[in-house]
Order: sequence, then structure tokens, then C-alpha cells
Amino acid sequence: MSTFTIFLVLIVVVAFLLIVVIMVQNPKGGGLSSSFGGGGTQQLGGVKKTTDFLDKSTWYLATLLLVLILASNVAINRGPGTGESKALDTEAAPAPVALPETPAATNDVAPVKEAE
Repeated sequence: MSTFTIFLVLIVVVAFLLIVVIMVQNPKGGGLSSSFGGGGTQQLGGVKKTTDFLDKSTWYLATLLLVLILASNVAINRGPGTGESKALDTEAAPAPVALPETPAATNDVAPVKEAE
């Protein structure tokens, strides 16, 4: 298993967790967070602590996702080479293709007779 594959799996897991955490929280109290525990007064630790936990976990997961994405760039297998851009390489540029010559305009065509 390559390093990039490991990063890819971690990115997918963290993205899924981030989606779940964002979907659970609702600042107006009408979302999924109010359905866990039967209401705000029966939750362990109260609504404020649940909101703080969900808010902090959103920031931590988003930061972790960004770090994993940036770190996965290092793990991409670029193949053999120096890593320099080939777009600016003038030595490897193909030679220009010569266009075929068009035949010279000749008067070999029979003139069109006009109707009288």
C-alpha cells in the first residue's frame, strides 16, 4: 500500500466525519443535535457544552483535512525525472511540421460558357 493511498483513505475518513459533525450541529436547536437525548435539558453536560464540542471538533477536523490534503501532495508518485517543468524545455520541443505545398493556380480549367 503506497503512502498516497494511506493519505487518500485518511482524507476520505476525515471528510466523512466532518460531514457528520456539521450535519449534527444546528445553532437554532432544531437539527439533529436536539433529537439526541430527547431535548436540550436532558443531555449530559447541557446544550452549551455539546455545541462547544461540535464547534471545536468541526475546526479540528477541517484543519486536519487541510493538512492531510497538503501532505498528500508530497506523497504523489511523480515517476522518474528531475521534477522540472517540461513546458519550458526547448530542447525536447518537436520540430515544426512543414505544410504541403499547394499546387500553383493554373488555367487548365475549361472556361464556363455563358448562356446566350
